[in-house]
Amino acid sequence: MSTLVIVAHPNLEQSKINKYWQEYLKANTDVTVHNLYETYPSEVIDVEREQKLVEQHDRIVLQYPFYWYSTPPLLKKWFDSVLTYGWAYGENGNKLHGKELQIALSTGGPKEAYTPTGYNKFSLEELLRPIEATSNLIGTKLQPYFILSGAMTITDEEIHASAIQYAKLITT
Repeated sequence: MSTLVIVAHPNLEQSKINKYWQEYLKANTDVTVHNLYETYPSEVIDVEREQKLVEQHDRIVLQYPFYWYSTPPLLKKWFDSVLTYGWAYGENGNKLHGKELQIALSTGGPKEAYTPTGYNKFSLEELLRPIEATSNLIGTKLQPYFILSGAMTITDEEIHASAIQYAKLITT
């Protein structure tokens, strides 16, 4: 199964988790790693190029930090620009049907913050419902989320262990 990992971190150089994940995947797997902020520093997305890239893969992984309870801005723009009517959904919009969609997410706060009684008052599953709805609309098979919480306090050993888990998950 061919896998495309779309990395969307607005400040990857200062990231602990997403930067390590990206470097680990590039060094240890044969997945295609596509960094949106590196590819589009001016944030002008080449829609045709992106659609062709997605069409060439069976599994699409969206890797990003949880950003104001959502995706980073360029990933949202990618959704708006690339997932077009007649290509991703609607009449004849079947280019993604049957592909796997996976989310690899990091959060700054601890796991406990994402509970009804936690700091954020909502679970990550609740907050990720728009991704689930998008997957449903475009006909992809949403896979279990890969989430690493606590970026502010996580150790290098925990990040390395998560990278191994992540790579195994998206290559099997």
